[in-house]
Amino acid sequence: MAALPVLLPANVLPKPSSTPHLQWKPQKFLSDPQPPPQDDGKLVEQDLANARQMIDGKLIKKTRPRRTVDYNGGVGRWALLRKLRPNPYYVPNMRPSPPFIIDLLPPKAYPENPSTSLCTKFVHTSTNKIRCPVNVVTWTPESRRVLTGSTSGEFTLWNGLTFNFETILQAHDTAICAMTFTHSGAYLASADKTGIIKYFEPNMNNLTAWQGSSSREAIRGISFSPDDRRFATASDDSSVRIWSFAESRVESVLTGHGWDVKCVEWHPTKGLLVSGSKDNQIKFWDPRTGTVLSTLHQHKNTIQALSWSPNGNLVASASRDQTVRVFDIRAMKEFRILKGHKKEVCSVAWHPVHPLLVSGGSEGAILHWDLSTPEENTFTSAVSPPRATLSQAHDSNVWSLAYHPFGHILVSASNDHTTRFWSRERPGDASSVFSGGGEKPPEIVDMAGQEEEDDAMVPGFGFGGGANVPGGGGVPWWSGKDEDGVGDIGLRRAGVSSDVVDVDDFVLPGLGSSSVPPPRQNGYSSGGMMMHQDGPGYGGGDKDEFGRDREPGRAGGGNEDWARGGGGSGGFNRGARYGPRRGRY
Repeated sequence: MAALPVLLPANVLPKPSSTPHLQWKPQKFLSDPQPPPQDDGKLVEQDLANARQMIDGKLIKKTRPRRTVDYNGGVGRWALLRKLRPNPYYVPNMRPSPPFIIDLLPPKAYPENPSTSLCTKFVHTSTNKIRCPVNVVTWTPESRRVLTGSTSGEFTLWNGLTFNFETILQAHDTAICAMTFTHSGAYLASADKTGIIKYFEPNMNNLTAWQGSSSREAIRGISFSPDDRRFATASDDSSVRIWSFAESRVESVLTGHGWDVKCVEWHPTKGLLVSGSKDNQIKFWDPRTGTVLSTLHQHKNTIQALSWSPNGNLVASASRDQTVRVFDIRAMKEFRILKGHKKEVCSVAWHPVHPLLVSGGSEGAILHWDLSTPEENTFTSAVSPPRATLSQAHDSNVWSLAYHPFGHILVSASNDHTTRFWSRERPGDASSVFSGGGEKPPEIVDMAGQEEEDDAMVPGFGFGGGANVPGGGGVPWWSGKDEDGVGDIGLRRAGVSSDVVDVDDFVLPGLGSSSVPPPRQNGYSSGGMMMHQDGPGYGGGDKDEFGRDREPGRAGGGNEDWARGGGGSGGFNRGARYGPRRGRY
């Protein structure tokens, strides 16, 4: 077949190259990369280390990296966000995926959603070489360490970041029953089972000691006044005593309980004492006159623990009648009954940022209670179920609970000789305490290898934390101001005031982890991180989450599941149903 004629002009036809093709060939670095040369001295040290690991013909396990709950990342991102956010109430959306852990902000960044602070994820177990029950636990004033007191009379100091052992001190000759730091953090006061009271400096230097009860009865509680000049003690000799701190002398003895006084707490800001006794009564005292102001008879058994809310309006009591009761001292009425423990309740503690309460029982359970959920009538003593349940957090009584001042870590001390640390769940964690209706059967996880003293079998849990709702700037639930310290949040959000004052005197909470509660069956928002595929605009509409008409101009759906794509930064102010902000929306 003849070739087809070329119809293109000659000047556009490709011409063969007159120079041959040149291929580049490397001349250097022809061999594969090699490891750097090792020093002979380092090789000898490595051989010696390997030889040390062989003891009695057995190879010692290599320790795994220690778990750390660090708050610096989240605090730094939150501080940066405060400078760069488009409006004072902007909070970026989270997604239920592990990479979004870097976007998880501290609890105080989400004032509208308490579920961000449910510390339900097990982190670490700390145990002394000589095992004995741990009676009391508290954070040191700088919030970097945890101090525990045990029945052997020892103080043990644990690192609050990596949870490893730091030091131990034989502080008392008998079991330590109570200890607390002054509000200034300059001193520590502790008491033991024989009624001995001791002062310590932060470096654990003992200053003084004396007998603080009659007939060498145990002192069960110590609480300092707001100015640290006095402190109150609760003793098994049926009395509450007020002491002068500087002079170490008793100023007054408050008598009125008919049996052992198990706990006493001084009001955070006022001259008011509350005590709980084995006679089933809660008494309020005037420390100036030593008279009883009021007596509550709601409990049916011994009151074992008391705790004031951070704003001082509510007081929570834990009793052997298996209930936790919250009282509002402004009306002197029962605010809420919390039922969920299967045995007696031993300890109770308030979250420092959100209206959350955590309690520990003698069955080893730790229950989290969310008091921000509105009830139809607050003062009908409605029974509230627990928000999260750790049914087997410990193997025995949970004697003491303490939140980190930032609110991202919870520490529990138990009769099973262990101190355990709990944090929020991480985004994308599939396991959740909410998936099984609040509980999940415990799984046994071998924690051996982390440390020689951690070779015990530690129960693991499916924990749930919560997540974050946009629409909040960083104010405590009891505050009457917004995050910038300016008065009325309702007016600010309605656009009445346009000047934004940015102040930096805020307390930075820490970074933990978080997880996924599903929507609650009562119709209130769960605040979880699970992305429900309900399509865009899930939380919008003319009705809010409680079925009421929205205010004009308000963004919708802020407090429903904010990962669903429809929520704005508005929503019902869940923390304002009780407290100074009531009635603003």
